[in-house]
This record gives sequence, structure tokens and C-alpha cells, in this order.
Amino acid sequence: MDRGLKGWRRHPLVKERLPWFIERLGRYAVLMRFDRPIGTWLLLWPTLWAVWCASDGRPRAEVFVVFVVGTVLMRAAGCVINDYADRDYDPQVRRTRGRPLATGAVSTGEALALFVLLILLAFVLVLTQNALTVQLAFGGAALAVVYPFAKRFTHLPQFVLGVAFAWSVPMVYAATLDWVPREAWVLFMATVFWTTAYDTLYAMVDRADDLNIGIKSTAILFGELDRFAIGVLQLAFMLALVLIGREGRFGTPYFAGLWVAAALLLWQQWLIRRREPEACFAAFLNNNHVGLAVFAGLALDTTFVGV
Repeated sequence: MDRGLKGWRRHPLVKERLPWFIERLGRYAVLMRFDRPIGTWLLLWPTLWAVWCASDGRPRAEVFVVFVVGTVLMRAAGCVINDYADRDYDPQVRRTRGRPLATGAVSTGEALALFVLLILLAFVLVLTQNALTVQLAFGGAALAVVYPFAKRFTHLPQFVLGVAFAWSVPMVYAATLDWVPREAWVLFMATVFWTTAYDTLYAMVDRADDLNIGIKSTAILFGELDRFAIGVLQLAFMLALVLIGREGRFGTPYFAGLWVAAALLLWQQWLIRRREPEACFAAFLNNNHVGLAVFAGLALDTTFVGV
């Protein structure tokens, strides 16, 4: 068998095409941001919060697997369609001019085909769940397509992204309970507030370039009130999580996680005090720790302490 495998590798067609195929996969991986997983984590944390809240800390394996894998696929699909939408703008922005579509390393046809493939794979996963979850999935797919183009028409694309990132919350509740209770929508809004806040931090990094090329963002909309607006959104996020904790009668571990998250949000405010792009980006990245802190407190409270 080993001899046959080695012979296959020596085949002239394989020797010619295999390096090209591997190179294309590498380009597609960069297009899907597999080299920068921060976005996957930021999308995954609210999904995991919902999985644990909806199941009282004892999630079903199939729901956990479907939504974790689905999150990876949808984040990848979102990156692909975002770069497709921004292919004429990205070369004009310092941070994005090296992206595969901006440089021509990947064609627009390849990007669209990859996007369709990722969406189909995610949809196949959702088909294993109940009818309500499948119905909600169409809304999630629509949001994934709409968001990249929102910055052309509104100064609130970060809010649109927040809704897109939060859409997994009602889907998780639907898959777990076969209905979407009030607490799911509170968690949904918490995620919208949080995402809008940290994506505004992200937009502050590109504010100068966006102004030059005519791209809209909350960072431009808020102007000198950007730090205040981010603070209000972060406060609303924390208050929503407190409400969830009180409604769910969560204990000390959960609220300890919220205190850690609050301290991290205050640290972000300190980082962006001078609005330096590098500091704003560092504050954006810090939100991965915020998501982890909330999840750690929730998991400890519901899975272990609550046993």
C-alpha cells in the first residue's frame, strides 16, 4: 500500500498539480481568515453562552457540535463575502491591502464559489436540527450577505454586524427547546450591544482611511463621542448579562465572571484614551478575553456548581 501511495505521488499529473492545489488552499485559508481566528472566537462566545443557558449547563452533544462547526463555517463565509464586497476598497486601506482579493491572488469567481460552498455546508448542518432552527437559519444567511454592503448605505454597519453575530442565539434556543423564550432575546440584545461596541473599536483603526474613500462606520458617526458611545454600549451589554443572571438565578461564579468582564471593558477604555490605531486594535482583541470570562463564569455556575 505504501508503495502504491508513493507511486501515486510520482505520477506526472500529480507532481504538476499538487503544489498548485496546496497553494490555492493556502490562499483560500487566508481569504477565510483561518490565519486570524479572533473573529471566529468573537462569534463563538455568544453561541456558547446560548448553548449553556438554553440547556442549563448540560448541552446535547449534537447541538454543541452543529453550532461550533457552523460558527466556523459562517465566520469563514462572512469573511469571503466581505472581501468580495470590499475588493475595490481594500487596496486603498493600509490594513487590508494585502488581502487575497485585493491583490488578485484569488479571483472573484473563486471567492463566490467558496462562499456558496461554505453556506451550503452550514445549511446541511442546520438541516439536522428542528424546523424552527432551519427557518431561523435563512435569516442568518441573509444577514451574512447584507452586512458587507451595509457600510455603503448606513453609518451603522457595526450594528448590522451585531445582529448577524447575535443571530446564533435564538437559533441555539430553537434547536434546544424548540421555541425562543424571552431570555434568548435578552441575550441576543446583549450580543448586539457587545458586538457593536467592539466593532466600533475595530472601525476606529481604519477611520482615517474610511473617511478618504467614503466608507461609513459608527466610528465616523460617533466622532469625538466615540469613547462615550462605546462605554454606553458596554454598559448596556453588562446590564443585559446581569438581567440574565438574575432571571436565571445564577450564583457567585457567574457574577464573578461578569466582574472580570467589566474590568476588561474598563481596561479597553483606558487603552483607547488617545484613540491611537494600535491601541484601538489591542482593545478590540481584548474582547476575546471578555467573551471567555463570561463563558467561564456561566459554565462553572451551571455545569459544576449547579449540579
